[in-house]
Amino acid sequence: MFSGKPMKPTFKCYLPPVQKDLKNNIEPPVRLEPKFLPGEIIVNEVNFVRKCISTDSSQGDLWGRLICTNFKVSFIPQEPPPKQKSQLSHLLLGQQDISLTCLDQVVTVNDTRGKRKVLGSNQKLKFNPMELILYCKDLRVIRFCFEEAGPESAKKVCLAIAHYSHPADLHLLFGFEYQGQRYKCKGDLVNGSTPRGGIQTAIFDRPSDWDREIKRTGASEWRVCSINEKYAISDSLPEYIVVPVSLTDQELKQYSPSFNDGRVPLWCWNHRNGSALVRMAGPTEPLAQRKTEQKIFMAITKSHPQRREVTLSDLDRSLPNIQEIQSAFVKARQICTLDPFEESEERWLSSIENSRWLEYIRMFLKLSAEVVYNLDGKNVSVVLIEEEDRDLSCVVSSLVQLMLDPHYRSLIGFQSLVQKEWVMAGHRFLDRCNHLKKNDNKESPLFTLFLDCVWQLTNQYPAAFEFTEAYLTVLSDSMWIPLFSTFLFNSSKQCTQLLQDFAKTKAIPQGEDHTVFFPPVWKWSQQFSTRDQTLFNNPMYVGKGAACVQNGEVKSFQRSKKAFSSTVRISNTSQRNGVKGEEETIQRRGSLVSELKADFSPVKDESPSERFFRDWFSRPADQQGVLIPYVLPSHVVLWKLFFLRWVPEACIPQGGPATVYHKVSQLVDEIETLQSKLRQYKGASPHSTPVPSPSGPPSDQRRMYFKASSPDDPPTSPSVLNSSFPFNPVGNLCRRGVHGTPISKFLNGAKTWLSTETLANDTF
Repeated sequence: MFSGKPMKPTFKCYLPPVQKDLKNNIEPPVRLEPKFLPGEIIVNEVNFVRKCISTDSSQGDLWGRLICTNFKVSFIPQEPPPKQKSQLSHLLLGQQDISLTCLDQVVTVNDTRGKRKVLGSNQKLKFNPMELILYCKDLRVIRFCFEEAGPESAKKVCLAIAHYSHPADLHLLFGFEYQGQRYKCKGDLVNGSTPRGGIQTAIFDRPSDWDREIKRTGASEWRVCSINEKYAISDSLPEYIVVPVSLTDQELKQYSPSFNDGRVPLWCWNHRNGSALVRMAGPTEPLAQRKTEQKIFMAITKSHPQRREVTLSDLDRSLPNIQEIQSAFVKARQICTLDPFEESEERWLSSIENSRWLEYIRMFLKLSAEVVYNLDGKNVSVVLIEEEDRDLSCVVSSLVQLMLDPHYRSLIGFQSLVQKEWVMAGHRFLDRCNHLKKNDNKESPLFTLFLDCVWQLTNQYPAAFEFTEAYLTVLSDSMWIPLFSTFLFNSSKQCTQLLQDFAKTKAIPQGEDHTVFFPPVWKWSQQFSTRDQTLFNNPMYVGKGAACVQNGEVKSFQRSKKAFSSTVRISNTSQRNGVKGEEETIQRRGSLVSELKADFSPVKDESPSERFFRDWFSRPADQQGVLIPYVLPSHVVLWKLFFLRWVPEACIPQGGPATVYHKVSQLVDEIETLQSKLRQYKGASPHSTPVPSPSGPPSDQRRMYFKASSPDDPPTSPSVLNSSFPFNPVGNLCRRGVHGTPISKFLNGAKTWLSTETLANDTF
């Protein structure tokens, strides 16, 4: 019946073949895992947490896991968020991380009753939280919701965050555990490595650092004194100080009890004309110690080449106290980040002015300019007097040196200035930053105020400073990362004692340099990549301001650039006893007043200070010479990158100073690349054919963050470039609000909006 030959199949399938390994071809979803530092452990965690991104709706919110460690609060999204290019990336903290030291308040909310509770250490929580709001010291406001999370787990993680953000003692901060583990893991590399761990910034904990500073400034009538070794006369002064050569160690020991905490007058800086800047604590008994003061002042007078009497500046009488500064900062922070813009836009600028923060900035700048006049114009030494000499004098002495000495406008010079006038001079960083959250009355943002003053100077003289406002902002943020010794302690003695105890517990060899096993913040490679550190470089910087000592001679480099402005208000004051005089407006070429009054004709009965400022402002500003700030309200403005970087309403896409920085950086990078190629041509031997590199120096050696584009590429701006660059405002400030007009209308300053009707009729 059947033939033995098999039949051919006649069925033809038009469907694709079944892929048996289809599951293997599908990429599994990327699961993000937390990254931990050495010594970091998880304390508590909760799943199914929603991180609020949008203020008014849940659209765009992230779901994930909320973790509390002994170092940070970390949110791990279920799905990785899109990567942001051209954004500052921290090596120690992720984009969704918050250092526990950075937390200002931990607030839980029960939506059913609307009950809010501020949590502290070892507190109980009677209700199950539906929401957690973290108010941060860097002005972020982070909000998490627990609708889908387990109520007990949510409660435990909230209590853990509150507890670990309020350490009972300084040695419980994570930095001690981290640096101990880091040293143990890398001991072979760290111990005996490059001097001071490769840090170029002067720490001023050795006589050699002070000797170099004396030579650099030409202070030949001053010497390094070691009477405070092992903190014999003062707990808050460094072990080595600079004093007049006419004063003996025995005399200084005799005089020290006459001053608060034994703080004998401390030399800060010397002008090339011989005048000196000195800071001093108040006397313990003002009437009884007048003779001691006179002897000190006589010694300072002898150090002057022309034996001129000193001028006194009483900072306590001339400037606001630390409580007033704290109050002004809290108000400014409230207006910028906490109050809904929609309810305050029309009065926003006046509210900022009423906070008095900008007023205090102007006061510090004005007083510092008056000290500059005495040192540079009158050629007299100035003694800054403050009751404890650890707060206001840090700000003023630093600003004066910035205005007078271009060395401190370089990056390394500025860091050495902070180290000398703040860290080693005994500023109470532990108390003023309130790291332990024990005494709110002692908290005050003195260092933030100083950085704001510095930013005002960089804003007015953009070519005079080597560093950028991104650097100043990052430096401010570093105060809230407890991994570095710079901003953790109240004094050099406290730092020395605690680090000695720390070294014993971690079996660190006796005599090891503390900058190696507990480094300062100045080693930026701990926090940022080499490329990200180029964000600190100012492309508009003119010349080299750092003077150097070679063969005992001071050599410096000077260049100038013309810069004009309109008016400045500087007060004519007598510095003695801090008594202020009347204010005077000085006109400059290009202003309306100067057009009515040609050639700056001398004013009748013009005082020497008026003549000094008039002459200075009538000339082009030397970017590597003396700088005097403009202190009218129209010149001192809000530091937007610091106060508004997290505010979505204030973020201007493809706008703000970052766009200028982008273009100028590309231009400078192109110039430096061409210069490198020219050097290769000039350096070639006569019989060889030079072959320059097609792209100039290697990418990791180029100073600019934004590299020059190829001539064939169309000129474009990075998509993430905005007024908050290099920071990302998304999800870093979330508060409830209603729809309203954009704050950018006011910040741009292009128009004056008179009413809500005017706003409604305008289109953009």
